Amino acid sequence: MQTEGEAAAIPEPEQKIEQDVFVTVSDALEYLFCPRFIFFERCLMVPEHQEKRFKVLKGRELHEIREKVNRDYLRKRLRCTRKEISVYLTSHKYHFKGEVDEVLFLEDGTAAPLDYKYAEFKNTIYKTHKYQAALYGILIMEHFGVDVKKGFVCYTRSNNYVVEIDFRQKDFEMAKQIVREILMIIQRGYYPEGTKQKARCVDCTYRNICV
Repeated sequence: MQTEGEAAAIPEPEQKIEQDVFVTVSDALEYLFCPRFIFFERCLMVPEHQEKRFKVLKGRELHEIREKVNRDYLRKRLRCTRKEISVYLTSHKYHFKGEVDEVLFLEDGTAAPLDYKYAEFKNTIYKTHKYQAALYGILIMEHFGVDVKKGFVCYTRSNNYVVEIDFRQKDFEMAKQIVREILMIIQRGYYPEGTKQKARCVDCTYRNICV
């Protein structure tokens, strides 16, 4: 049975992927919230109006907050030798893309994504945050040719508290499986099972058309 943060089993893992089909890291987050978001947005082209507007507003607010963060302090604390900000990357191998808030190059020769969240840290790392960081890690490894062993999430509503995520190979494999599942929904146009957490359905934009 599929649970939050886990992709459904892939019945045909060697399916051919159309060369011009790409998903985004944001698609992966929506898939983890509820797989049917992908069907409604990418297959039926039904926009998620209210949520998109909220994301835009919060994105702008987060950008303003991020500019006030003492980045030099974070750089020293995380043992970063250099970094690149707002890096847009594409994986042609795995057919997904996304913009990393910061790519940190660490003292040990590895790199790591740093993502800012307009949220409070509640003593747990959500699977959405974990796999978002893992996807960014895959993009960084493919583009820069360096190892990625960890990722960082900065929770701006908890006084810019930074959480470190240690990656294992299975985390990267799960992240890639999530992308494959999204691609399968888009290419085949099939109607996936919805989230098992029905509390999410109460305020969902698609609740009136979701069967």
